[in-house]
Amino acid sequence: METDLTAAYDRCRELHKRHGRTYYLATRLLPAWKRRHVHALYGFTRYADEIVDSTEDLPPAERAALLDRWASQFVAGLHGAPVDDPLLPAVLHTIAVFDLDRDDFASFLKSMAMDLTVTAYPTYDHLLDYMEGSAAVIGTMMLPILGSSDPVAAREPARQLGFAFQLTNFIRDVAEDLDRGRTYLPDEDMAKFGVTREELAEARARGRVTPRIRELIEYEVTRAQAHYAAAAPGITMLAPASQACMRTAYALYGGILDEVAAQDYDVFVRRALVPQRRRMAVAARALLTSTGTPVVIPGPTIQPESR
Repeated sequence: METDLTAAYDRCRELHKRHGRTYYLATRLLPAWKRRHVHALYGFTRYADEIVDSTEDLPPAERAALLDRWASQFVAGLHGAPVDDPLLPAVLHTIAVFDLDRDDFASFLKSMAMDLTVTAYPTYDHLLDYMEGSAAVIGTMMLPILGSSDPVAAREPARQLGFAFQLTNFIRDVAEDLDRGRTYLPDEDMAKFGVTREELAEARARGRVTPRIRELIEYEVTRAQAHYAAAAPGITMLAPASQACMRTAYALYGGILDEVAAQDYDVFVRRALVPQRRRMAVAARALLTSTGTPVVIPGPTIQPESR
């Protein structure tokens, strides 16, 4: 059993290292005993995402059945049933060690199922409902592992950081999501700037944004920055040994927004990435930063409009 558990944690770590480079780098700043539990949560979320996004050649009903079977195996494992899966033993062990809220996992799986049928969101409130499961709960799952001097007060900043990271991904990956037939830019926001899906598709094919799309992306960046601002107080509420990790993740994900702005909000000309030299410098600076030092909110001073 211990061998299976070790192998499951190793599998989660491999997934994290391969697919979550930014967060994996930050996780290396955690105490060793915490790292494998963070890898386990990442592995769980990534594997579910892979079921949704890496089976696109299958009909939606078959993809839904794959996700449902895996989710059912997970739920059975929560109730003590043996599981025959390469990574679920690590996830189940982490949940048990930290007594993580099972409802967070149910919310996450519900949002993953939405990706099988929902291709657009009418309003930002609709998108927030999706992100509650796809992002906010990741923050609350992580909080017991990271530790906090005030878990109740730290809960909302943790949720806001989930929103901030998710929106950053949506902004960076507009082109990739279009290729999958999805848009995470709310319809009401596109209408505000006169952008249509046809215009997005044409800009994607051309490899360059239009002036209207540029204004839309700048608007979404400002919205994401509002979530970073709301999340900022939570970093200094974390256990001292966890602050360097999350300070690094905060700065690097926020740095993606800086890169988007640096390329004049053109998300089609190239995928915005933080250069490796800057990534390593951010991690080194985080290690040298005194515990309790406030983080720097990415971008210019903004008026938060998120909730």
